[in-house]
This record gives sequence, structure tokens and C-alpha cells, in this order.
Amino acid sequence: MKTFSAGLLVLLALVGALAYFSLFIVDQTQQAIVLEFGKTKKVIKDPGLKWKIPFVQTVQYFDKRILDLDTPAQEVIASDEKRLVVDSFARYKIVDPLLFFQTVRDERIARSRLGSILDSSLRRVLGTATLQDVVRDKRKDMMITLTNFVNQEAKSFGIEIIDVRIKRADLPAENSQAIYKRMQSERHREAAEFRARGQEEALRIRAEADRQVTILKAEATRDAQKIRGDGDAKRNEIFANAYGKDAGFFAFYRSMQAYENGLLADGTKLVISPDSEFFRYFNNPAGGASRR
Repeated sequence: MKTFSAGLLVLLALVGALAYFSLFIVDQTQQAIVLEFGKTKKVIKDPGLKWKIPFVQTVQYFDKRILDLDTPAQEVIASDEKRLVVDSFARYKIVDPLLFFQTVRDERIARSRLGSILDSSLRRVLGTATLQDVVRDKRKDMMITLTNFVNQEAKSFGIEIIDVRIKRADLPAENSQAIYKRMQSERHREAAEFRARGQEEALRIRAEADRQVTILKAEATRDAQKIRGDGDAKRNEIFANAYGKDAGFFAFYRSMQAYENGLLADGTKLVISPDSEFFRYFNNPAGGASRR
């Protein structure tokens, strides 16, 4: 019994070891190639539990997800001779693991090869465009063209390029400073022009206002003189009518006004004869007129 138990344990151990070295798992995010002495035996793209010949066959795993590639910033000359510092990235996936293994072996080499292709394609596309096209007008169309160029080269590695984008496209630092200074000078010039136009408009408005004021004052003076003349004429008419109705009372009223205006309490001294015409109503209430 002891010998049978020991044999059974050894058999189970051998079966376990055989299963351990024969079975392998392909994750949902992976795809695999089974190699036999360096030669490809089969390509596995479906996830699950798989098997291989132990000690004879090996498994090479590759990522099934979308991978990213960021390239360092590089300087590119556009078609209008403008220098640009461009920073780009790409998104790709391994669609043919066998071709990928045969050409680039692993992701590290693939990134290096794709980086070179992306840089050359970027120079090729941006070299035919202007700065304005890159920054604003044709950027979307250029990204489509760039993706197609990189994809044509990447197909030979079993790779599909999902998307290529430019993260940043700026002028070099020294060029940016020169452009900023030029823009600042232009803004100062525009501001000076606006100020000059404003001063010119202000002078025109002031001149127009002064002209209107002069006209208004002249018209007001004219109207005032007319009204004053009409008032004087009316006053003289009233005086004339009053004089015509009662000449004696009118003379008496005028003399009273003369007394009021001439004998003010301001220290004025008059040397007049008592028999003067000025005092006729003092000596005679009738004003010198004979009574009957």
C-alpha cells in the first residue's frame, strides 16, 4: 500500500508538472505566438486557456490594446521658410502579431522604428504647408495625410496606426520674442493712430461746438436786443399815452422820480438855486402853474 501511494503521488506530480508546462493563459488584452525551436507554429488571438508541447514550444505575448507613441519635439521648416518646434504623438495597435514578431520582435524596437517613420513623415507633410496652415487653416487635413503616410510604412511591421496628432506647434523661442516685439510695435502704432484720430475728432467736435455756441449767443443777443427794443418802444408808448391823458400828472411823476434818483442818501451834494425849475413842486404843488 505504501508503494502504491508513493507511486500515485509521483504520477500526480508528473501530471501536474506536465499540465504546468503544457498549459498557458492568454489574457483578453493579449495575443500570442507559439514557437517551436524559433519557428512559428500558431498564432493565438482569442483569450482563454491554451496548450503547448512542454520544453519544445515557447509562447511570445503581444499587447492587443491601443498603444501610444510620444516623440520628442523637433524643429521643422515650413514651406514659407518659417521654423517650427513640433511635438507629436501617435496611437497604434498590433494587428498582425506574426509579422510584428518577424520584423521588429518587440515593442521597444517597434517604438524606435515608428518614431523614425513619424519624424520623417512629419517633415514631409509640414514641409509643404505654411505656418498659417499648420496653426489654423489646414491642420485637420494635414493630420489625416500624416496618419496615412505613417500607416503605409507601419503596415510592413504588422502595425495599424489609429491616429497621429500634433500636440504643439510653436515658433522657436528667439523667433517668438521677435514676433512678440513686432506685434507690440504694431499695437503701439495702431494705438497712436487711434489717439491721433481721437484728437482730430475731438478738435472737430470742439470747433463745431464753439461755432454752435457763437451762433446761439449771436441769436440770443439778437433776440434780446429785439425784445429789449420792443420793450423800450412799448414803454415809450405807455409813457406817451400817459402823458397824453394827463400831462400835469405825468410831469409831477417824472419830477418825483428825479427827486428820488437825485437826492439819494449817498453823501451827494447839489448847489442849486431855490428858484430852480428842479424845485418847482416844492414851492408850488401845482408845479408853478397858476390856479384859477
